[in-house]
Amino acid sequence: MARRNDHSRDEIREMALAAAEEIVASQGMEGLSARRVAQTIGYTVGTLYHVFANLDDLILQLNGRTLDQLHRHMLEGVSPKASAYTTLQALGDRYLQFASEETHRWEMVFKHRLPEDRKAPVWLREKVSRTFALVETQLKSLAPHRQAREITLAARALWGGVHGICILALTGNLGIAGVDSVAYLTHSLMDNYLAGFMASQPGGPAPGHNTTGETGMDDANE
Repeated sequence: MARRNDHSRDEIREMALAAAEEIVASQGMEGLSARRVAQTIGYTVGTLYHVFANLDDLILQLNGRTLDQLHRHMLEGVSPKASAYTTLQALGDRYLQFASEETHRWEMVFKHRLPEDRKAPVWLREKVSRTFALVETQLKSLAPHRQAREITLAARALWGGVHGICILALTGNLGIAGVDSVAYLTHSLMDNYLAGFMASQPGGPAPGHNTTGETGMDDANE
């Protein structure tokens, strides 16, 4: 068993989070415990709680790392040369890919519940908002006539649908929707939602076109 002075506080923190990631990736959130993390890194639970306030604190920090990785993964789908419509389709595809490849870690971000008297820390909420901002930027380009609040709500509504499709797919219940392709269902959701969002105001762009005159739906389906 290692002693606390064998590693710095920051080193123990990094070791613990790396170990927790591996445990969750292989066994899910149900397999995670302070004792198991401590045993994996060769320290006592007491030492672990000198670095983290409690198991909830460790999970929050682990979820923060997952959100950082998700953001980077989605950002890779953003091309400055692509239309906003195509970029939104790419963001959806990247989100689905991450959820399928890092299922247990992705699930824990949404499964973990804090006690009723505690709210998620500001820094974690900012990481969530940063991911939504990727979607909001593209929505602003597609519908410049929309108010900021409408853009914010639309990003969450649209991504709520994409998230729901992820859950259907990962739980083996996609057949309930009557389709076999996750990508097809996601693109169909986006095509229909965005067409209405872009054209709902008189004088707004026609369904399927972004503000530069490119054919967004056609681009997305090529």
